[in-house]
Amino acid sequence: MPVNTISKLRLSSNDRIRGQTAILFAATLWGTTGTVASFSQLSALAIGAFAMGIGGVLLATMARKKLISDAGKLVHLKKELIIGALAVATYPLAFYSSMQFAGVAIGTVVSIGSAPFATALLERLFSKKSTLDNRWLLSVVIGLIGIILLTYSENMGSLQDDANSIKMIGIILGILAGVTYAVYSWVARSMIEKGVQSESAMGSLFALSALILLPSLLFTGEHLFSNMTNIIVVCYMAVIPMFIGYLAFGFGLRYVHASKATLLTLFEPVVAAVLAVLIVGESISLIGWFGIVLIITCLFLQSQNKTKTVKTING
Repeated sequence: MPVNTISKLRLSSNDRIRGQTAILFAATLWGTTGTVASFSQLSALAIGAFAMGIGGVLLATMARKKLISDAGKLVHLKKELIIGALAVATYPLAFYSSMQFAGVAIGTVVSIGSAPFATALLERLFSKKSTLDNRWLLSVVIGLIGIILLTYSENMGSLQDDANSIKMIGIILGILAGVTYAVYSWVARSMIEKGVQSESAMGSLFALSALILLPSLLFTGEHLFSNMTNIIVVCYMAVIPMFIGYLAFGFGLRYVHASKATLLTLFEPVVAAVLAVLIVGESISLIGWFGIVLIITCLFLQSQNKTKTVKTING
């Protein structure tokens, strides 16, 4: 089996589009999670642990041959692997709890919307990449305004103090989810740039996180298989958004830097918000819908970046 090498190449337009499309596809699948989870009677912790845990096992199984071939590199990158796995394990617990407390639309928007800023900071501090160009900054400003408008599209002032407090807890958990999402996205990209195959990078991070998440089901998963609805929900979450979604995300990271990848995943809260209104019955004001338009504008600006020399992976 050939060993992956890292070389500087001029990405073709097709490579760039392929990577961006894969990440947008992943974001679309992830955007369905809040709506699907709302149909079960399970706790956010149980859903998150099962979905990410089983998804991690599936990813590792799929990548087992590449994991074996990259074993030496993974041992050498054990510090990054541990940090990334802890972030992966924390993310679903914070993410699903955020949606439970703040609602599907707001929880998803805050979780995903806060990730690009954390990712850009990580890349600037540790990777020394000059990713903060004028187009990136403009798209971030537009996306941030859209996130704020969508987040506050519900009149929190009309809610009771207890309800406001619960929603604020959800928002704080959403920020935690965004930070941990940024951490493992950056770690995965860093591992890929250091010669680890994308399947190995994602498979190792999620397999190690599964060792943390699955045992927690002993305390949170009492009703996991108590009825058919719960079974369908958790199986869908593990296979579709977690397994297939992260396969696509890992593929996209071959061609897209983590900072841009997390910006592209701002499409997830748009999908989540639309589904929350159409299926769950949540309401979004006209201001909130304007926020969604701004988020889409942010995505458009990112997709129009000129082709430039970046690091990519060759098998």
